[in-house]
Amino acid sequence: MKRTATEADMALAGLFEEMKGRGGAGLRAAAWEDFAERGLPNRRVEAWHYTDIRAALGKPAPLAATAAAPQLPRAQDAVRLVTLDGVFRPDLSDVADLPDGVTGQPLRDALAQGAPGIMALLASGDVQTDDALVSLNAALMQDGVILRIPAGAALERTIELTSLVSGEAAQSSFSRSLVILGRGARATIVETAGALAAGAAQDNQALILRLAPGATLDLVTHATGKSDALVRVMSLIAHLDTGASLNSYALLEGAGLLRRQIFARLDGEHAKVAFNGATLARGRQHVDTTLVVDHALPHGESRERFRNILDGQGTGVFQGKIIVRPHAQKTDGVMQSRALLLSDGATMNNKPELEIFADDVQCGHGATSGRLDTDQLFYLMARGLPRREAESLLIEGFANEAFDGIAHEPLRDWLGARVSAWLAGRSPERAQ
Repeated sequence: MKRTATEADMALAGLFEEMKGRGGAGLRAAAWEDFAERGLPNRRVEAWHYTDIRAALGKPAPLAATAAAPQLPRAQDAVRLVTLDGVFRPDLSDVADLPDGVTGQPLRDALAQGAPGIMALLASGDVQTDDALVSLNAALMQDGVILRIPAGAALERTIELTSLVSGEAAQSSFSRSLVILGRGARATIVETAGALAAGAAQDNQALILRLAPGATLDLVTHATGKSDALVRVMSLIAHLDTGASLNSYALLEGAGLLRRQIFARLDGEHAKVAFNGATLARGRQHVDTTLVVDHALPHGESRERFRNILDGQGTGVFQGKIIVRPHAQKTDGVMQSRALLLSDGATMNNKPELEIFADDVQCGHGATSGRLDTDQLFYLMARGLPRREAESLLIEGFANEAFDGIAHEPLRDWLGARVSAWLAGRSPERAQ
């Protein structure tokens, strides 16, 4: 039976009419057909049970207008590629500073050229996302960047993919970027998502990773905003070939509603992924991490370790699923979510899952929620630390466990400083 169109559907259909002539017609049409059949998810969709994106978006906002070039501060020394309001901005980017052999191309140019190989990678059909918001992103993508790192390259300098929303009026943006690592390549990429003003932005962005055999990528993600009216969905879609390795670290600072969803397929033997993250939410902020790790071939390894720190009426969500296909013997997968509730009104929703269709595997999961350890708190206070300082020390230690594996010390320190800054803004009355 055909689904009844809603007001939101009609608004999004108008955006599709606006975007469908901007290249990639086949990809857009297929994605729109998939989205139109599903519509915006509600709580009856299992993967979105804890995050009511339909209610949060209300009526989808019009596409953002072209913004003037702002002054952007630098958090670290990196080659920066900037997308603003869904549009790649060479005038704000360091394209000329890309390492030898590394190329960066605006997505809009690739869509105009329509090369079948790139279109197939952008569609990422070999990674099963089964998600309406991913399809909507493909149908309405405005721009982004395609980054190619050649085989054998070992990049010493970090590359930063920055995605920003601007303006105070309600507006929407859709960006889609692709990072391709050649055989044996090694790189560190920082993915940042932010806002320049406290507007009611609706941001849907996707990052697709293709790791060739033996490639290694360290991905550090930081997302934040300036308004509780911000609604942001970040999708990470990763495909790993034989012996490839992806190490991901994320710090998600709540701003309205933030969902980061991960779809990873280990499509080669001895492929490895590690997803680590920390969530910070206060007030009525809602932060959701949902991931699916799909082991398709033998000897794969996956590690998921997440820390959630929730204050006020903040809500955290962790949904993790490990799938082990019938031929993926010798898979080793471990998933863990821990939550620290700093107030009586904070809420944590944990849903770890295992789907195992092979018999020679080692997989496990665990989830905990609780308050600060009173014995540890007493120990620190007994040695002269004020209660608030003692609490901050314990909370920082809890959050920073998620970043222990970052080899790049300045990046690790940068994330730690963000945690400290968040704690410094904690209301005194929130102290336990």
